[in-house]
Amino acid sequence: MTHETTALDSDADIAVVDVGGTRLRRAVWSPARGLREPADGPSPSMRTHPGLPAGQLRRLMVEALCAAVAPGTDRAGVSFGAALDHHSGTVYASAPLWGADTEPFDLLGALRAARPEVAWHLVNDVTAALLHAASAPHRRSLRKLLLVTVSTGIACRALDLRTGTVPVDECGLQGEIGHLPAAVPGTPLLPAEPRPVCDCGRPGHVAAYSSGPGIRRLARLMRARDEKRWAASALGRSGTEAAFEEALRAALDAGDAVAGELLAAATEPLADVLRTALCLDPEFDEIVLTGGVVYGLGDHVRHALLTHLTHAGLYLTADRSPDWAGRRITAARPGEADPLIGAGIAALTGRPGSGAYGTGAAPAQGHHPGDDGPAAGLRATSRTAGPLPAGVPR
Repeated sequence: MTHETTALDSDADIAVVDVGGTRLRRAVWSPARGLREPADGPSPSMRTHPGLPAGQLRRLMVEALCAAVAPGTDRAGVSFGAALDHHSGTVYASAPLWGADTEPFDLLGALRAARPEVAWHLVNDVTAALLHAASAPHRRSLRKLLLVTVSTGIACRALDLRTGTVPVDECGLQGEIGHLPAAVPGTPLLPAEPRPVCDCGRPGHVAAYSSGPGIRRLARLMRARDEKRWAASALGRSGTEAAFEEALRAALDAGDAVAGELLAAATEPLADVLRTALCLDPEFDEIVLTGGVVYGLGDHVRHALLTHLTHAGLYLTADRSPDWAGRRITAARPGEADPLIGAGIAALTGRPGSGAYGTGAAPAQGHHPGDDGPAAGLRATSRTAGPLPAGVPR
C-alpha cells in the first residue's frame, strides 16, 4: 500500500479553508466522513475593508486563515482565490482581494511562521475545484478536463487525466483567463467604448465583462445608455441593486429581453476564450462551468455561451458536428466542484502546493515527495504541477 492510499484510508481530520474574493469558508474534512462543521464569513479584502493598503489586508488574511484552523490541528488545506506560483506558494496578485497591487506575497511562508505546528498545503482555488471535479467516477474516461470558474473573478485550470498533470509555466501559472484582453464589438445598447475597468485596474479584460462585478458594471452602462428602456424592463423594475443577482435570475427566467442582452454581452468575451481553447486543444472532452455566477444564474450562463458558440463556432467542425459545443460544455451543480474538498485532497495526496513548499516542514534532504511510491506525491517542476494520485477517491 502506498503512502498516499494510507492517507486516504485514514480518518484523520483535515482543516480546510476556501478563500474567495467575497467569502471565506472553512470546515473539517476527511475522506471517510466528508465535510463537517462548516462556517463562512466575509473575506478580508478591499471591499470589506475599503481604504486599507494591500499590506494590511494581507496581514488580516494570515490572521483569518490561522484562526480558521482549530488548536491541535496538524494539517490544513487552503484553497486560495489568487494567481499564485504553484512551485513556491507565492501569491502574485488577487484583484478581488487586493485590487491592482501585484507585489509578490509569500503567503505560505507567512502561514508557516504564524502556525509552525500546522502542515500547510496551499493551492489555487480553481485547482482545488478541479481536483474535486476530476474525482467524479463518470470522468474517468476523459482525456482532458477544463474547469472554468465564473465568480468575483474568472480563471480556468486544465487537467490531463491520462497523466494526471496540471501543466504550469515557469512562473507556476496556468489559466488566468480573466485578465486576457476582450475584443467586444459595440452594440447600440452597449457601446464598445468606454471599456469597463477590471478589478486589477486595467480596462477591457475578460473579467471586466464576464465576472459577477463585471456584469454589474455592464448593467450600469446599459442603464445609463437607455434609461427609459431599462426602467421598462423586468430587470429595471426590480428596483434595488442590492439583490441584483436574484433580480437578474428572475428576469432571465421570465424571458426579459434586456436581461438577455446583458448576459449575452457579458458572456461574449468568455465564449471567445472557450472557442479558442477548443480550437487549440481538441482533446478537451469536457469544460465544466462553476462559480457563484454559474450557480446563481442557473443554466442561463451555459445557454448564453452555447448561443455564442453556435452563432460562431469552430471552422468546419461546427457545421459537420453541430452539437460539438453542447456535448462538451457542462455546468456543475453546487457541491460537485467544491474547493474545500479539493483543498482536502491536496493536503492528503501531495497535490500542487504541497511537498517541498506546501507543508509545514520541508522534506528531508535528498528526499522528494514522490519517492514513497508512484502515487505518493509529486516533484514540482516548471512543466507540471504533478500527477493526480491513484488513491484519490473517484
